[in-house]
Amino acid sequence: MAEAPRRAAPVVEVRGLVNRFGAQCVHDGLDLDVFPGEILGVVGESGAGKSVLMRSIIGLQRPTAGTIRVFGEEVSPATPARTLALSRRWGVLFQQGALFSGLTVAENVQVPLREHLDLSPALMDEIVAYKIAMLGLPPEAAAKYPAELSGGMRKRAGLARALALDPELLFLDEPTAGLDPIGAAAFDALIRTLRDTMDLTVFLITHDLDTLHAICDRVAVIAERRILATGTIDQLAQLPDPWIRDYFGGPRGRAAARVAAPA
Repeated sequence: MAEAPRRAAPVVEVRGLVNRFGAQCVHDGLDLDVFPGEILGVVGESGAGKSVLMRSIIGLQRPTAGTIRVFGEEVSPATPARTLALSRRWGVLFQQGALFSGLTVAENVQVPLREHLDLSPALMDEIVAYKIAMLGLPPEAAAKYPAELSGGMRKRAGLARALALDPELLFLDEPTAGLDPIGAAAFDALIRTLRDTMDLTVFLITHDLDTLHAICDRVAVIAERRILATGTIDQLAQLPDPWIRDYFGGPRGRAAARVAAPA
């Protein structure tokens, strides 16, 4: 019998993750793999611990127990120098873009360049101009402050900063929240294009069913303080769990599925 093809080693590997805040247990034995080149959507009820999971993976949250490996290396807040070096290989877009309000867009995009590299001002300006153009922002946006931008432009500026170092792994926390449907669809298309052209692996937290249907290869469901299930939306929709069935089979889930279905 021929052997089944082996899947590539995970880019992110989480095993037995426990996160407690006082008496509250957010994660209890959570396991998750994120594979190279995929867009993994992460869903769950509000308060299920989606953002805490992301912060644990990127070293901003010290877990109570468990192990997290990214690119085969263990992530630990106890070794900040090694984690800082590892962080050059990932980019993060936090909710609302999380831009520094006192810096221009150009200066925001330069932050990771200044933190990790020793570049001339001329080269940094060239990189910033390229990233801004790549994200679909007009050249004049570089000199603007975040408060002078629309919500969609702030998200694109935040994404430009996340991609400043040409990372291999991209973390997105509710990237389409607050955008109108047209803007959200355009942002989804941008993420898919960037994944394909930059060979990215994407960890995407979202409540947006349209995003899940449009660009996610797999979806991980956080419930009961662990990963309840992972799979394609079609696979998850067949599971008997009430929350999963309501999420993907409810009115909004059915509407998103109809929009995503090929004509």
